[in-house]
Amino acid sequence: MPPIEATEVGVTLVIPAAPVLPDLYFWALQASFAGKGGTSGGAHIGLQWHTGHPDSTAVNWGGYASDGSILDGSTSALASAMANPHTRDYPWRPGIPYRLVISKDGERGEGWWKGSVIDLEQEIQTEVRSLFSPGDELVGLMVWTEAFCRCEAPPVAAIWSSPSAVAVDGAALRPEGVSLTYQSESSGGCANTDSYELPHGLAQVTGVTRTNQAGAVLRWS
Repeated sequence: MPPIEATEVGVTLVIPAAPVLPDLYFWALQASFAGKGGTSGGAHIGLQWHTGHPDSTAVNWGGYASDGSILDGSTSALASAMANPHTRDYPWRPGIPYRLVISKDGERGEGWWKGSVIDLEQEIQTEVRSLFSPGDELVGLMVWTEAFCRCEAPPVAAIWSSPSAVAVDGAALRPEGVSLTYQSESSGGCANTDSYELPHGLAQVTGVTRTNQAGAVLRWS
């Protein structure tokens, strides 16, 4: 599968059931920003289970430059109980599909990238804010789950579907599949996380027996 170079990417996320523990969970779409000078940085747009926000629900759009510094961005119109410029209050609900989108911010100009979330049930699009990172294309696309719970915590699932991208030449693209990676146990990861194919998407689940190992390729249905 060749790498995708795009100006806009999106994917649909459903969290079937909210975590029962107060630990932080983060599910996100990530992309790196690239141009003639190479990769300038990367960012992630996604939903969070975060007890510091109303009903423990939030959205995050933030990232880092290639030198490790935090990317500058616009001020979000969304409130944040934690006064965090990247993480904002957002009333997402279990079982509801949300579309995560990274796209160019044409109003702000070159190097500005919007992070948006769309409630597909209510057909409401929310622009979280824009980040600045030089470049004119998105590369290094991935979706992930970041769970700060203990390995023995009850399982929590994320369902991903309908990935899409708009190529630099304007053509519509659809990724064929994903290559799996897991955080190693030596780095603090758990051996009981798994990713697998579903009839209408891909699942990432914590607290279960692993059936697909790192390096395996899963196909989008």
